[in-house]
Amino acid sequence: MKAITIIQPWATLIAVGEKRFETRSWATKHRGPIAIHAGKKINKEACQQEDIQKALARHGYTVDNLPTGAVVAIATMVFPHQVDEDNGSIAVLSNDESVQGDEIWFGDFSLGRYAWELTNVERLQEPIPAKGQQGLWNWEGVQP
Repeated sequence: MKAITIIQPWATLIAVGEKRFETRSWATKHRGPIAIHAGKKINKEACQQEDIQKALARHGYTVDNLPTGAVVAIATMVFPHQVDEDNGSIAVLSNDESVQGDEIWFGDFSLGRYAWELTNVERLQEPIPAKGQQGLWNWEGVQP
């Protein structure tokens, strides 16, 4: 199964259903199942931002108990939409969908970037330790 390593708190925000798009500077042709791997790095400054802090708290997380170095969820990669417009509080994607609210603060929706749409996210009961990599990589771990 393909996997993507995402630093915290964003990996957990995906796992708990608060973040629907993973933003990247590059597109991918991958569609289908994808493992969400929480990297070992935690962006502690981001965890202190009010909207992120509140979203994590709704699910019992703080900067001190985020899982790292483990697969935390399985999702379905639908399609990477390019960001066609960004005014800071609303982004418009290539499929004419508008992104706003908390979601806009949970990614980098700068003009020209890609918003990877993730659906059917299933958080794992227990994170599965794994060594991450840059880019998409093959995860050979226990498949739920």
